Amino acid sequence: MRTAIFGALAAAACLLAGPAQAAQSWGLIGEEEARFEAKVVDVLCELTGNCPDDCGDGDRQLGLLKDDGTLIMPLKNMVSFAGAAEELLPYCGKRVVADGLFAENRGHRIFALQFVREAPDGEWRRANRFQKVWAEENGVEPDSQEAKQWFRNDPRIQELIQRDGKLGLGPEADKAYFSKE
Repeated sequence: MRTAIFGALAAAACLLAGPAQAAQSWGLIGEEEARFEAKVVDVLCELTGNCPDDCGDGDRQLGLLKDDGTLIMPLKNMVSFAGAAEELLPYCGKRVVADGLFAENRGHRIFALQFVREAPDGEWRRANRFQKVWAEENGVEPDSQEAKQWFRNDPRIQELIQRDGKLGLGPEADKAYFSKE
């Protein structure tokens, strides 16, 4: 009798738990929840044959290559203005299950990665590692305001703005544009 009760409780818990992760709607027009299996690849390697070890150790854009040859560029993760390379690098050359949202903006289809796991049944990981990794690399606390607004504090971005201006056209173009305000 006890065994039957525990078995029924376990079955009920599994039914109530539902699937192990699912993309969360962002309320975008035309968004589409997606879950698919693919191989994590170095995009530049796929397109040109220039293939350094370990997908370029985080210095290159990573993509998801489906079995039908479709190359999906995950352009986003759960951190503001961050891409998905930090989430995918540990899976370089491996098959994963990607969970997220497709959305379309002016005819361009994008994929926002929300969860990832090694295929076929690895443990799900939320696609939000970028901020923590950035904070560690820059010597700040992951939950600090500086880390939350990493895009305002990143030394690489500051260097580019210093060199190329905020518009990317050079400091003189910035001066001319912003003096019109």
